[in-house]
Amino acid sequence: MTDLTAQLADQVRAATADRAPLRIEGGGTRAWFGRPVEGQALKVAGHRGVIDYDPSELVITARAGTPMAEVEALLADNDQMLCFEPPSFGLAGTLGGAVATGLSGPRRPFTGALRDYVLGVRVMDGQGEALRFGGTVFKNVAGFDAFRLMAGAQGSLGVLLDVSLRVFPRPRVERALVFDMARDAGRNWVVEQMRRPLPLSGAFHDGQRLHIRLSGGEAAVTGAAREFGGEDEALDLWTTVRDLTHPAFQGAPVLWRIALPQTAPLPEFDGQLAWDWAGGVAWLKADEIAPQVWDWARRMDGHATLYRGAKAQVFQPLAPPILKLHQRIKTALDPAGVFNPGRMYEGL
Repeated sequence: MTDLTAQLADQVRAATADRAPLRIEGGGTRAWFGRPVEGQALKVAGHRGVIDYDPSELVITARAGTPMAEVEALLADNDQMLCFEPPSFGLAGTLGGAVATGLSGPRRPFTGALRDYVLGVRVMDGQGEALRFGGTVFKNVAGFDAFRLMAGAQGSLGVLLDVSLRVFPRPRVERALVFDMARDAGRNWVVEQMRRPLPLSGAFHDGQRLHIRLSGGEAAVTGAAREFGGEDEALDLWTTVRDLTHPAFQGAPVLWRIALPQTAPLPEFDGQLAWDWAGGVAWLKADEIAPQVWDWARRMDGHATLYRGAKAQVFQPLAPPILKLHQRIKTALDPAGVFNPGRMYEGL
């Protein structure tokens, strides 16, 4: 365990005094996600170690530089897990990086998003002060959930120091099934099944076939599998979906992630389309960037993110009032604008 709070504070204060931008670095496995940042590296990976973990309390608190692989191995040793199923882009990936990018895996529509499991954080502001938001028990979560702002903020609001997360027991049984079902028909069928108390924990269509994962008690999983039919397949497929290594995400220079209501139509742009999150997120592979994807997503009450391609714009453009709100929050926590400037949007 290593606590680098004092050293990080010194570097932040110096950067703020000089108004010199800082590029926050963890394990480097998620550096591709977002717009490029120019600035001095603020290295957080050495600030690591599990601070508190009592399996009976279903909460883990660790420093932001702690490798996610270490966190998940500790939980697995106690038959517990992170329900939001964070993607892994390499063994060097850190807890702080996972929270800062806010990415959730295939369980997202069934168990909730990463931000739903953040109970509290300790974060360093632009003055080098360590601030604590939230706590370590859900009943203490009241008022303005400032700690949840850190989930997906890309380090633009401050330096994550410590994070407390809710954890849950691992399912007793898991089973993967595959079906020869068309993309739209499969989406409609999954939406119907989600209205029932079934042990669904994943629904992904690769553009050709529908993949379902069941998680829960043995009787519930066996009963659902018997009713659904289909063919059994290896659970390893769900690791490739989680980590975006499945062929559905590979082989094209451009990759869009388009989050949209399950009742909205799937996008019709040139390229190859797959969906995850039970049809709540579409993945579009293409040869060229089509800027109209952002406009289409907005009209569908969704949002689009450019995962792979040119980095001038990555995230869904913000409406002016929302952008102003982001700027006010940024100014409150980082008045000199030194933390990852431009990582999410130009001028933020």
